[in-house]
Amino acid sequence: MRLLVIEDENDLLEAIAQSLREEGYAVDEAADGRNGLFKATGAQYDAIVLDLMLPGMSGFDLLKSLRKTHKTPVLILTARDALPDRVKGLDSGADDYMTKPFELPELLARVRALIRRSAGEANSTVELGDISIDLTNRTVRKAGEFVPLTPREFALVELMALHKGKLVTRTMIYDHLFDEEDDSLSNLVDVHIANLRKKLGKDFLTTRRGEGYQINV
Repeated sequence: MRLLVIEDENDLLEAIAQSLREEGYAVDEAADGRNGLFKATGAQYDAIVLDLMLPGMSGFDLLKSLRKTHKTPVLILTARDALPDRVKGLDSGADDYMTKPFELPELLARVRALIRRSAGEANSTVELGDISIDLTNRTVRKAGEFVPLTPREFALVELMALHKGKLVTRTMIYDHLFDEEDDSLSNLVDVHIANLRKKLGKDFLTTRRGEGYQINV
């Protein structure tokens, strides 16, 4: 899944982004409001982590502009902990509000919940036949046996599972799994699809030639 972190404190920005990458997310970064809005409206993100006190454009103004065209889940992460700020943030279109200082496990849990809710998946475990996908622990089991996956392979499984029964195009895969530093012209998608079929069975993903892939349920 692809996330955008908008934060002007460079050390904190890098720390959050690195922690999210270690969890298997593709992460883009922005250090000011205008660049954040440009990125938020120019790519498909599964969630955005947004600071409020930003140079160039405040987080409140960024969120109001974003909501004119995009429904991307937004988690506000800010030092502004007063009740009026929390109310204003949520009324401006944020899906969640978290104050600094914060604990990383809680941030990760809230991001996971945002992504699940956005996809209409209430449960943290998705069952697909004999395959069980744990979205919290980011693990997969087939017929009860643990299946080792790379972070990128799990991200692809997660994307397909949250869109089960629907066509997932190659463009969607690139938009949701790879950040702005990745080479979108590579054959990474083909490699990951082939690896998942080896590990989870050749029928796990159905190819719709010229369109994309699908998990049938």
